[in-house]
Amino acid sequence: MKKFSTQLLISLIVASSCLSLDLKAQNSEQNQRLSEKQQALIPIAAYTAIGDLQRLKPALHNGLDAGLTVNEIKESIVHLYAYAGFPRSIRSLQTFMEVLEEREAEGINDELGPEASPINDDRSKYERGVETLYELTGSDWGKPESGYGAFAPAIDRFLKEHLFADLFERDVLTYAQRELVVISILSSLDGVEPMLGSHFNLSLNVGLTTGQLQHFVDIIETTLGEEKGEIAQSVLDNVLENRSE
Repeated sequence: MKKFSTQLLISLIVASSCLSLDLKAQNSEQNQRLSEKQQALIPIAAYTAIGDLQRLKPALHNGLDAGLTVNEIKESIVHLYAYAGFPRSIRSLQTFMEVLEEREAEGINDELGPEASPINDDRSKYERGVETLYELTGSDWGKPESGYGAFAPAIDRFLKEHLFADLFERDVLTYAQRELVVISILSSLDGVEPMLGSHFNLSLNVGLTTGQLQHFVDIIETTLGEEKGEIAQSVLDNVLENRSE
């Protein structure tokens, strides 16, 4: 009986160890891939940024089917205007309205989702924007003494007061979701590789993993073509190399 109990105990320990290893492997695999909702944000942002409304429409359908709420998609399109302009965002919102009308006619009731919470903060928007930048980067972003911000102080003020206060403070999307939208936009545009590198860094700072960013590049290549994928890969490789030094 004692021998049987010992064998049973050993079997249970082995089984438990195998289960633990399997769970670790599954968690590791999950860290290498974006969720379905995260994946769905990428083509929505990319097609909006380049004005490809024909391909945007099925991407919007896919986003809703993947579980994105109406307000999450609206918020991603609103956030996008700061990087790609009002015309692109407005045309995308109009296309999204068409998609929602079509789905409603088909009897599909998409989840609206929460709206942005009120901001109760007596500090100036500039101060709040500086704090958001600190949360994203870990660096102090006071008034610049050199660079484009010193050359054109108005853009520094607009950037911090509007983009990093008015937009980033809205809690409809997480920082990680917003950064995923931003790197999708920047991967779609020409000549903005330095900004793409900065936002790859921010993406890592707010919780996206190296594997997830590699998955992102793969999706960009599928969405926008080999050339855009190669550029995004090159920028990501440079970011990862510099972070490891």
